[in-house]
Amino acid sequence: MDEFLARLRNFDIQIRKAVNSQMRGSFRSVFKGSGLEFSDLRIYQYGDDVRAIDWNVSSKGHGTFVKVFREEKDQTVFFVVDVSASQQVGPRHRAKIDTTKEVCGVLAMSAIREASHVGLYCFSDQKELYIKPSSTLKTGYQLIMSLFKLQPESTRTNLADALLFTLNRLKRRSVVILLSDFIDQGYEHNLKALAKKHDLVVIHFYDQREVNLPRLGIIPVHDAETNRTVWLNTSSASFRHRLRETFLQNQTQLERLCKQYNANYLALDSQEDFIPKLIDLFRIRKYQ
Repeated sequence: MDEFLARLRNFDIQIRKAVNSQMRGSFRSVFKGSGLEFSDLRIYQYGDDVRAIDWNVSSKGHGTFVKVFREEKDQTVFFVVDVSASQQVGPRHRAKIDTTKEVCGVLAMSAIREASHVGLYCFSDQKELYIKPSSTLKTGYQLIMSLFKLQPESTRTNLADALLFTLNRLKRRSVVILLSDFIDQGYEHNLKALAKKHDLVVIHFYDQREVNLPRLGIIPVHDAETNRTVWLNTSSASFRHRLRETFLQNQTQLERLCKQYNANYLALDSQEDFIPKLIDLFRIRKYQ
């Protein structure tokens, strides 16, 4: 645990140094999302967003009025983390789940300082861990420690149910950070609904052996989620091509879906240095 926290602090320092040197203004803008609440009305001025016009008031004939919003003070950052067995893919010293926990941990550390409320939901095909959003530093570190120690009870995945749980729990617009390898089906409808209601950030984890499987001949491959073992010819060019194409098609579909509904999308190789990509993500979010 001490080693895990030390790594998170080191990552946090790297991110803050880079962000402070490359971007102006408050780092809080990375996590504030677009949570806005109605404040007042004023006369329309040239250059105002026409989408802000209050047509009900304007129709009374006293002029054209636009709604004035202010940032919600109680912004929530909510982490939704896939801890199913497919996340165990990767070298023994660093599986996808290890990188997922580190990314979630370092983002949570930053969010604890910058946002009012931070919460966590870890899922497989069931609820594995839920920490209600809270603004206390104690809750923030409880979140990180619970994530590190978590041993899931189930091996399977149900991403659609996890998204539905999040939709039902979060009543106000929040920043939702979804971390998963997205090896599942039938979740797209709920993902769209989540992106429409909240400020959604999608972080897609993968391992190179899911894209470029080594040529090892005919080998047994165990599916940890279904507990089945199948024999695969990894030297077959057609099999390797299908494997890569399937991954790329799924990735393209997910990225397109995120772009369509204004959600941030980031793909991360579980073995790469993720700090530069997180900094790029922060830069995009700050100037959106």
